[in-house]
Amino acid sequence: MAPKLGWLAIVRLGLVQTALGAVVVLMTSTLNRVMVVELALPAMIPGALVTLHYAVQVLRPRWGYGSDVGGRRTPWIVGGMAALCLGGFGAATATALMETQLSTGIALAILSFLLVGMGAGAAGTSLLVLLAGGVDARRRGAAATIVWVMMIAGFAITAPIAGHFLDPFSGVRLVMVSGTVSLAAFALACLAIRGIEPRRAAVAPSDAGGKRPFREVLARVWSEPASRRFTIFIFVAMLAYSAQELILEPFAGLVFAMTPGATTKLSGLQHGGVLAGMLTVAGLTMGIGGPYLGSLKVWTATGCAGSALALAGIAVGGLVGPDFPLRAAIFALGLFNGMFAVAAIGSMMGLAGAGDEAERGTRMGVWGAAQGVAFGAGGFLGTMAVDLARLVSPEPVHAYAAVFLAEAALFLVGAALAMRIEHAAATQLRRPARPAEPVLQPRLSLR
Repeated sequence: MAPKLGWLAIVRLGLVQTALGAVVVLMTSTLNRVMVVELALPAMIPGALVTLHYAVQVLRPRWGYGSDVGGRRTPWIVGGMAALCLGGFGAATATALMETQLSTGIALAILSFLLVGMGAGAAGTSLLVLLAGGVDARRRGAAATIVWVMMIAGFAITAPIAGHFLDPFSGVRLVMVSGTVSLAAFALACLAIRGIEPRRAAVAPSDAGGKRPFREVLARVWSEPASRRFTIFIFVAMLAYSAQELILEPFAGLVFAMTPGATTKLSGLQHGGVLAGMLTVAGLTMGIGGPYLGSLKVWTATGCAGSALALAGIAVGGLVGPDFPLRAAIFALGLFNGMFAVAAIGSMMGLAGAGDEAERGTRMGVWGAAQGVAFGAGGFLGTMAVDLARLVSPEPVHAYAAVFLAEAALFLVGAALAMRIEHAAATQLRRPARPAEPVLQPRLSLR
């Protein structure tokens, strides 16, 4: 049996997430602002590019399968980070190019954002598989918290430093800053991942026993009830999680007459709640909470149900008016969001780690694809739903309340699905065939 990862190894893998976050934050925030403000381009251009970065996540199962066939995850993490960093530098170059050659710049940006999506998907999937196979069960909640928080740290550290060196702004400065961040991120990721996988276990050769084709492996993973149920849960819950991302601050501004500075602080309060929720789950699942409070399944369902209640409270609060304690409700939403997120990632690691090692990458890729597509669709659908609701009701408060209640309903569905996720069911994923048996065929085909 492969030795389990220690805390130092988990932190080192978290540094890979830090490097990933450092590159991604420039794509989703800095370049977005430059295109809209400095270049006066329509907001739909950066919006479409970011959506493209999420859409390509649907290929995660194929990248996970590639690491299964190769038998090692490290090359996919390093290769994914190389693609991500190259794409990040290309996107900055494309943005600078748009000032003088718009069509050429947009074409390069499309290629670069595709490369970013593919790199982040390939590296992120294999990183989670590495964690899934190497983290002890009682450490999964804490490990998920560490890698998530360290990715956020990549956002928090890079954004202000890059912003400092971007002033006074110019296209050349943008390219230089992006290139420096990309090089530093790639070097950090390579140093962090080096030597971790070989110390864990010697991996069987990729051709041992033959490898089934990708379509067959994917269909087999989808035919497993536990895997399929978890995929549906991830999609529903992440759709609800991301749908409120782009509408909370406009809601606070329109309904509660908050200034931009006040709504930004409100967003910070929500993220503080997310961190508090993650740390709570990490501590209780380390053994402090016992068999019940230490259960990731319980915290996944609690986080979803609590998020639904918080969203319903925010919807009602808009109707109540200025006397409603909006800050407390927003903090509660972040708290339960954090509980759900870290517990779901821990559950994902548990299910993947319990399954056949030759299919872990594909399985993790399926779940990662569901998460990426849901996250990309959630932000767009949330804003579209508000616009449609405002066509029906002229009062913004009613439109936002309707959307928040719809998101709460999605979270309740997610809570019900979470209670059906059994870690023990993951033992069904092993299903080794007897020597005389043919390879099992999938019971259900992909839709």
